[in-house]
Amino acid sequence: MGLTGLEVGVIDFFVSAVKVLGLPKSIGEIYGLLFVSPQSLPLDALCQRLNMSKGSASQGLKLLRAFGAVKATYQPGDRRDHFTAEVELKRLVAGFMREQIQPRLSHGEERLAQLLSLGGQLSDQAAGHFQRQRLQKLERWSQRSREVLPLLSGLLE
Repeated sequence: MGLTGLEVGVIDFFVSAVKVLGLPKSIGEIYGLLFVSPQSLPLDALCQRLNMSKGSASQGLKLLRAFGAVKATYQPGDRRDHFTAEVELKRLVAGFMREQIQPRLSHGEERLAQLLSLGGQLSDQAAGHFQRQRLQKLERWSQRSREVLPLLSGLLE
């Protein structure tokens, strides 16, 4: 069964959104179809409707489940997992922050600590002074990001 015009439009909307976030197109396709589907869908239906390989759909579902963007639902009499989209914005953003942003910030903080250590070894010449100022700016940016993310999360409650 092919996709309706509405399904194509909603899928395209989410494909554009995930591209901005640097995620694979398949993530937007899967989420878009589940978002607009009135019933939960099993993996094989997602593959067929989206003309997607089982491996790609399975990996996409795994990532979407890690984000909390989709959940498996039970269908009486069917042993397969069926999937439905999570539509609460707060949960979507919280899942994305937990899986994508927090690990990168943590890595960034570790890297910044290494850079600050290197900055302590800079000479007192003009170039060293300039570079220390830039490291201080990076440190302020890092601090602000740690302050802003909880605020953003709170706005979505």
